[in-house]
Amino acid sequence: MLLGPSLAVSAVLFALGVAGVLLRRNAIVIFMCVELMLNAVNLTFVALAQQLGVAGQIFVFFVMAVAAAEAAVGLAIMLAIYRHRQTVNLQDINLLKG
Repeated sequence: MLLGPSLAVSAVLFALGVAGVLLRRNAIVIFMCVELMLNAVNLTFVALAQQLGVAGQIFVFFVMAVAAAEAAVGLAIMLAIYRHRQTVNLQDINLLKG
């Protein structure tokens, strides 16, 4: 596997994730875009680990653990907000306002 194409694919995935987070209003879509960005970082770690050593693959496991915890907590929060407001559109959610 070549380093250049792998980093290019990773950069494109990360850019798509950032664009989704900035442009979308649905909490579930934003959540999926954050997961896409984490997967792009994992791809970068694996590509660089092939060139520089095994340490990058160890970081992938840590990122995967953080992504799993984020998925569990994020989905629980979204379910609670949906039960309270009947929507996951971020413009309609103003729970923190006084």
